[in-house]
Amino acid sequence: MPGVTGRLMLLDTASLYFRAYFGVPDSVKAPDGTPVNAVRGLLDFIDRLVKDHHPDRLVACMDADWRPRWRVDLIPSYKSHRVAEERASGPDEEEVPDTLSPQVPVIEEVLDAVGIARVGVAGYEADDVIGTLTAHARGPVDIVTGDRDLYQLVDDAREVRVLYPVKGVGTLQMTDEAVLREKYGVDGSGYADLALLRGDPSDGLPGVPGIGEKTAAKLLAEFGNLDGIMAALDDPEARLTPSQRKRLDEARPYVAVAPKVVRVAADVPLPDVDTALPRLPRDPARLDELAARWGLGGSLHRLLATLGA
Repeated sequence: MPGVTGRLMLLDTASLYFRAYFGVPDSVKAPDGTPVNAVRGLLDFIDRLVKDHHPDRLVACMDADWRPRWRVDLIPSYKSHRVAEERASGPDEEEVPDTLSPQVPVIEEVLDAVGIARVGVAGYEADDVIGTLTAHARGPVDIVTGDRDLYQLVDDAREVRVLYPVKGVGTLQMTDEAVLREKYGVDGSGYADLALLRGDPSDGLPGVPGIGEKTAAKLLAEFGNLDGIMAALDDPEARLTPSQRKRLDEARPYVAVAPKVVRVAADVPLPDVDTALPRLPRDPARLDELAARWGLGGSLHRLLATLGA
């Protein structure tokens, strides 16, 4: 899959179907009464994204492992609060609403039958798949996600931006480096260092105690990047307050391992799949079965019409 050309749209699929689930009433059901609000909502999202942004290629990126062991080994608190229960015979499970989890396999089947590339790689999160696809792209990249972690991939020179849903996908924040500098005081390459320093409770990242977002941004502006900050710590002439020196010094063990956890991977072994935007369904017969079984109705018809156009 390396070296894809044309405008590439990468979907942080779980982020989007969570938003669909909570944004579409659970009264949207299949003929047998099973809720399909996440399924239909995601199809409507994709339809709108394709209509508005005209990608040449589209990949639904999946979490094959939402809490990779290699990240947990480095920072044990990583996403630990999201673990519903730990089973001796299986992986950690993330707590999800009871009526959402049964819809995920339906989403996967429908995307496959439509012919939208779906990529998840064992041992990696969707963010890592997105990071690797972005690194390999030879054209503009639109990353659609409600996860600000992926701001670290924003790169004006390579035309990589994040489309961050503010309300559904009809209202998106087009996140480029100007937006990041205005909101956070850093560009894309600096966002991971900012997140590492300030911490992120939603991901179980402790950060450096006493170094909040504004202080982290000031330190990065002063010293360039995380390496520059830590080099300044060893320079008695560097402009660090005694409190900052103390806190950064105490955080050395965390700072030594956190970059690998916070930064998305760019070297995931990707499968060879066709990322071209499908014009016709890959498996029309199976798609008809799924549409009837799950009552996908207008949501599927609109998406197919948009793809065909």
